[in-house]
Amino acid sequence: MYKKYLTKEQALQKLKHYCAYQERCHAEVKEKLYNLGVWKKEHDEIIATLIEENYLNEERFAIAYAGGRFRIKQWGRVKIKYELKQKQVSEYCIKKALKQIEEEDYLKTVQKLANQKYASLKSEQHLIRKKKTMDYLLAKGFEMDLVKGVVEKA
Repeated sequence: MYKKYLTKEQALQKLKHYCAYQERCHAEVKEKLYNLGVWKKEHDEIIATLIEENYLNEERFAIAYAGGRFRIKQWGRVKIKYELKQKQVSEYCIKKALKQIEEEDYLKTVQKLANQKYASLKSEQHLIRKKKTMDYLLAKGFEMDLVKGVVEKA
């Protein structure tokens, strides 16, 4: 099947809308360029233009992504860091994004999730409840030492 190729200007316009709609990382924009059928030699130029015009900012993306995943999905730092690495975000941006999460809010969230999970396992034995609660919090991406401390109090 014949694939329609866009001009550089058309692709740039589409990507401006794509980036303006929601924060994007460089990997997502590159993927979109492939999907739009833009010539590979034009990718770097288009991405550079998006960065210059402030449509694309990896640091801003990382901060927004980490904040959203923590507040909405209640993920821990481990899982957020892993997901940002999957999106090929730089280590510097990842560290900066994780610093934006308030320590007090983080601890409250872990405690709240632990209490909810522990309470939901009423029919289980004490040790099984603790184990399942720990597994749940680790799957959410919270640090092992933090999880141990919180579950011991539960």
